[in-house]
Amino acid sequence: MGSLGDLKRRLRKDNPRWVILLIDMWFVFGSYVFSNYVVNNFKGVFDIALMLKKLVVVLPVFFITFLCYNTYRGIVRQTGIRDTIKIFKTVASAYLVLMLLTLLIKSVFDKGTVAGDYFRLSYGVLTMQACILLVIMVGARVVYRTIYEYLFLPARKGENVLIFGASRPGLISYSLLKEDQRIKYQVVAFVEDKISRIGKRLAGLKIRDITEISKEFVEKNQISQVIIAVENNDPERLEYVSDWFQNIGLELKIMPPARILLNSGAKREIRPLKIEDLLGRKPIKLDHPEIEEEMQGKVILVTGAAGSIGSELARQIARRHYRKLILLDQAESALYDIQQSIKATLPEDMHCVVGDVRNYAFMQNVFAIYKPDLVFHAAAYKHVPLMEANPYESIQTNVLGSKNVADLCMQYGAKKMVMVSTDKAVNPTNVMGATKRMAEIYVSSCSGKSNTSFIITRFGNVLGSNGSVIPLFEKQMAEGGPLTLTHPEITRFFMTIPEACQLVQEAGVMGKGGEIFVFDMGKSVKIIDLAKRMIKLKGYRYPEDIDIKIVGLRPGEKIYEELLANNENTVKTHHPKIMIAKVNHDELLLKAERINAICQQILDADVQLPDFMELVAGMKQIVPEFKSQNSEYEVLDAVAGEEEIELVNEPPVEVPVYSLVKNVL
Repeated sequence: MGSLGDLKRRLRKDNPRWVILLIDMWFVFGSYVFSNYVVNNFKGVFDIALMLKKLVVVLPVFFITFLCYNTYRGIVRQTGIRDTIKIFKTVASAYLVLMLLTLLIKSVFDKGTVAGDYFRLSYGVLTMQACILLVIMVGARVVYRTIYEYLFLPARKGENVLIFGASRPGLISYSLLKEDQRIKYQVVAFVEDKISRIGKRLAGLKIRDITEISKEFVEKNQISQVIIAVENNDPERLEYVSDWFQNIGLELKIMPPARILLNSGAKREIRPLKIEDLLGRKPIKLDHPEIEEEMQGKVILVTGAAGSIGSELARQIARRHYRKLILLDQAESALYDIQQSIKATLPEDMHCVVGDVRNYAFMQNVFAIYKPDLVFHAAAYKHVPLMEANPYESIQTNVLGSKNVADLCMQYGAKKMVMVSTDKAVNPTNVMGATKRMAEIYVSSCSGKSNTSFIITRFGNVLGSNGSVIPLFEKQMAEGGPLTLTHPEITRFFMTIPEACQLVQEAGVMGKGGEIFVFDMGKSVKIIDLAKRMIKLKGYRYPEDIDIKIVGLRPGEKIYEELLANNENTVKTHHPKIMIAKVNHDELLLKAERINAICQQILDADVQLPDFMELVAGMKQIVPEFKSQNSEYEVLDAVAGEEEIELVNEPPVEVPVYSLVKNVL
């Protein structure tokens, strides 16, 4: 037992590099002696003294090539394919040098001379030695690694796994699992859903049809998880595959595609499957070469830079070549966090400013100091129920804040302003959506008034953003459930934060002024299906472990979201997934004047807040498609409808809706 313990300690310890080099040189010596004996003994001319003379040339050549290629520096117990390739290059290089040297000497010197005796080497001996040496050097390392794994790895916890995907990503996953030093994985089989690959072998393992993987197969082989490793993660395919494996109780992990890792700079590793991987459509790829050119040498301002969209936008822009980057937000702790995260990437010239877009004097000072060329306006309130209860704050930030930024862009000659909007601005049913539509109207009305181009981007819910449904569901699952859902039929369009931020930058390049850019986001996702899938991904059962509770629609909440209003069309752009909405611009200037008036009403409010009913009534004048749902403001729609019927035959007289409401109330 003592000798085995000593052996284990020696194997665990990394030997000095010179020891490995010395062993390799002994391999060179032994392989040359053996080759010389076999070849020359067969000819009947084996001469030990002459062989030793020739080793004076052979050993230094190999010694120098070992030093050049550093074959002795690798950790022997972790020998892999790269080490094998390096050994092959080393032996081949030494072989070629000796062959060329022999060819040169034979053409210049005759036998019997000193040079002829020492340098005239046998082509046959050199060829045999190179082949034997290659086998010995690789074989010795493999044997060492095998002994090491036999002695140490079985003590670790073992797991049997499947790999879905019999292609290059599958092979990479196989290699990562084999080399994992923390857990010993045993790959049982590769799995595929493509008929052309089923039944073949990969890395010595059979490629099985996904339909062969049943509960009985999993139990028989004691399989605990499956790694999904395919280069094109088609969400529909992933949905089918994940459902199949989850239904038989397997834990799901995924190897992200190379293109995603290349864009994000992440390390290639196997990770748990996320709900973002099952978005329901293929990820939208945007890589407009003119984005870099557009931002080159520009001063760029990002408002709302500490928010979900603003922070990712700031991170993406920070990787480009701008002149100055100004990040503005009123949340100082969150702004500090984004400042520290971006600093690690060594941005060029970045300034973080704590301030509020609602404060015109402050924002004017920011514009006067920095004079931004490009402005990305992402500052906004976005939570529907909170804004329904606080319309004053919603108007102040979403409308007045946007108005301040747009006015200052014109005053200080910004080249472009890109405003981040939402699908909730389309046929709004809540205060938040209506304020975003008002901001869209005002920003659109600024087009053509100056040299500034005003552009709007409109997209759906962003996966993983602050306050979105996925973090909420994750928190509720951590607390043991249930997951709360407002309506069983509620649906939403989804996109990832990087997609949203790429759209904003793309719009900044594409936009000429006055456009509203929207995504073709595919089909909307049923939230109850999303909830069930999240429960499965976390390894729970629905409804046994985690249930879903229907709590009813919140004030102002829609069941279905839209990206376009009923009277809007779209125009195609160079990208098949990006469209320009042809928005209804009827009475645009009149609506802009009313927005000015309601903003002035907000500014004039001193100690006492304005009457919320009056504020919302004024909003409905500006955004006539704003019809409240499940809200106290529904009475305004009822009153407006009754007055419209009564006045249908009367001469048109403009009467503020909120005045009618006050009379009724």
